[in-house]
Amino acid sequence: MAQEASAQLLDPAAIARAEALGILAREIVEGFMVGENKSPFHGFSIEFSQHREYSPGDDIRHLDWKVLGRTDRYYLKQYEQETNYVAHILLDGSESMKYGSGKLTKFQYAKVMAACLAYVVLLQRDAVSLNIFDTGTRTYIPRTGNRDMIFEIAARLAAFEPTGGTGISQVLHELAIQTRRRGIVILISDFFDDESKILEGIRHLRFSGHEVIVFQVLDPHELEFPFQGMVEFAGLEKTPKLLTRPSEIRKSYLAELENFLSALRLGCEKNHCHYTLVNTANSLHEVLSGYLAFRRRTSAR
Repeated sequence: MAQEASAQLLDPAAIARAEALGILAREIVEGFMVGENKSPFHGFSIEFSQHREYSPGDDIRHLDWKVLGRTDRYYLKQYEQETNYVAHILLDGSESMKYGSGKLTKFQYAKVMAACLAYVVLLQRDAVSLNIFDTGTRTYIPRTGNRDMIFEIAARLAAFEPTGGTGISQVLHELAIQTRRRGIVILISDFFDDESKILEGIRHLRFSGHEVIVFQVLDPHELEFPFQGMVEFAGLEKTPKLLTRPSEIRKSYLAELENFLSALRLGCEKNHCHYTLVNTANSLHEVLSGYLAFRRRTSAR
């Protein structure tokens, strides 16, 4: 059952591109075992020690290119200890995520994104945790570096059905308080909540030393409002139905939406968070590869 769910959620094209790029920690983060990312701790045990000659099968990321340039021989650096990071994936499972005008709802798109990101993180020997929430945590998998856990993660994602309201800020504050070890927080949501409170939660995470990545997932009809004639809009999260002519409210709707998106985007920028607006009409592999390529460029600066 778990392997079937994994096969359904792990998009091969998205994984192929994301796997090639990886998710390197943009900032110094704390880890709990040996891995890819620089440790914030310093001392004898983590300083450069020596070179050794390259052998077939060694990781070429540790090649010393300066030595290669001088000697035309391949040597690996054996040096400072490096540590894994923990990627905390927070997925909005509120009722508003059920909306979808095409083949996929926002939640279906988002949970495939969460599964692919978890897979890539585990594949590169880092650790991941999963929290599916609405007004509070509904499904939780604590941090793990076990690659086989991708099946359990996928099964939990596949089984979840969004039903409740939205309470993003509370979940962010709880994570900031409960997680002392710095890591990367990946927040996937439509963010249909009070943006000022959301940004307070993000600030709390940043103050605690976490890096925060925001994916705002919206349907193309939410972004474009292409409805015609007389339309009855069904309410989600206890909002009432609305019967109206979209042509009469389109201009004001799009203006309000732009204000909302701008407030969230600028708030993320002020808090030094990566923000990506995700249109579910776009293929997931393009979204993930585009973001990860951007991330690699900015990490190299």
